[in-house]
Amino acid sequence: MKMNKSLVLLFLVFGCLPLLIGCNNKKQQDRENIKDEIIYHVFQRSFYDSNGDQNGDLAGLEQKLDYLQNLGITSILLTPLYESVYYHNYYSSDFKKIDSTYGSKEEYLSLVKSLHKRGMKLYMDMETQYVTEDHPWYKDSYGNPKSPYSDYILYDDKEQLKPSTIVFDLYDLKGYDGQRRKITTVNLLNKEVIQYNKDLFAYWLDPNQDGSFDDGVDGFRLDHMMDDLDNKGRLTNLFRDFWVPLIDSLKSINPKVHIMAEQADWGSYGIDYLTEAKVDWVFGFRIQQAIRTMDKEKIMAFADTTFQRTPKGSNQVIFIENHDIPRFSTAVKQVKGKEKVGAALNLLIGGIPSIYYGQEIGMLGDSFFGKYGGITDANEIPYREAFEWNKNKDTPGMAFWYKNSGPWWGTTTVKSNDGISVEEQENDPNSLLNTYKALIKLRKDNAVLINGGYESIPNQSKDIVSFYRENEKDKVLVLINLSSEKEELELSIEIGEPNLIFGEKNGTFKNKKLSIELPAYGTQVWKIIP
Repeated sequence: MKMNKSLVLLFLVFGCLPLLIGCNNKKQQDRENIKDEIIYHVFQRSFYDSNGDQNGDLAGLEQKLDYLQNLGITSILLTPLYESVYYHNYYSSDFKKIDSTYGSKEEYLSLVKSLHKRGMKLYMDMETQYVTEDHPWYKDSYGNPKSPYSDYILYDDKEQLKPSTIVFDLYDLKGYDGQRRKITTVNLLNKEVIQYNKDLFAYWLDPNQDGSFDDGVDGFRLDHMMDDLDNKGRLTNLFRDFWVPLIDSLKSINPKVHIMAEQADWGSYGIDYLTEAKVDWVFGFRIQQAIRTMDKEKIMAFADTTFQRTPKGSNQVIFIENHDIPRFSTAVKQVKGKEKVGAALNLLIGGIPSIYYGQEIGMLGDSFFGKYGGITDANEIPYREAFEWNKNKDTPGMAFWYKNSGPWWGTTTVKSNDGISVEEQENDPNSLLNTYKALIKLRKDNAVLINGGYESIPNQSKDIVSFYRENEKDKVLVLINLSSEKEELELSIEIGEPNLIFGEKNGTFKNKKLSIELPAYGTQVWKIIP
């Protein structure tokens, strides 16, 4: 039987349409499955000032999204936004208010929507374990046992005149600007406090409560998270009784929300947070600490243990800098090769990479602890300084909120024409900034560097870190020389043939042996072709 040509055409088009849709859906799923996640941990007060008051702000951050996307960033992690007397916004006076120096709620929502339109994510740092004397709970309950907030915070006496201490057994904290505030611990086991936190976090997930998350955060960083808060024995079993109910509540609202925990014990691997507290990611402190030693054995040993212990479906946030530790470039004494080694390990070893603002241009900053006569929030200003956009530091947009405020200004590392700025590095192919861009591009071009497992490879060199990254489809070999001297190395590759995809090609493959010469502080990535 003959069939009309038009009918044949319609059959071919519409008959094959489900197959085409299926293929397109499969491609879309593949793209989603291998989508890279690279976090930019920004100390927003120091990033970019949009209105001339010298405070970095939300509008300034939105203006610089092109820069971040060009770098390859997919997600932004903000330090706390809520109101506080302290410049870092920890120790809140009101969790529901955005610090006015950062901008308005409208500017916040504009930033969130701009990020989402670009396919980027926003994570918010939260610490609701402590409040200052300015907080309504503290003010109303202090010396007033009949206050409805009496059980919202911890007191050490019945008269409620001795608020309990916080971390490091502190009753108060002096700010860099001379202001001193009393701070106390919130009773996280109080039912009203638990509900308050559920409502507070839920608000940031969906501010207008319309069921759409285009105006909400994509996840949270939980600062100073503990099962027994500050090891006092008063707030215990918090994983079970506070954090799990909170996280379950958030995931019931938005199942895609990601929760990352900063384990309070930086010497731990944080695995119990993943298995008992239902967080998705923890911070890879042991790897971070090992990288700073530039000791091959420590780096490989801690990477082995970290990734072996991390449960499937969970992940480690891999970083070499954050807002609480001296800058990496200071730690390695500005040795350019070591800065690039840090970048390679940060981005290639596995997990979810996090880049602290300014890390990509080699910003400097050491600790001032003990130099100002005790604990003060000024101690950490040196590694929270203004981001260096231009070779001339005295240009509009510089977030010098701490200018002329103390001795930390007199020792500032932000200087003009020192090579540490976006303007000075963006057109230099050998700059640290462009090294970060190249490594991020390498990840995006090779999904195995995003979702592949980690396997260390023993070698005879005392200075070369070597490991495989492998998924179901691909396998790559990563070699990183920690030394200031070129190194020769021979590795057996029993299956497949290595093909260089990153780094200088100084190697031969013969009789299942890869013989290479790795330049000083060099990185090579070889794809193993079956």
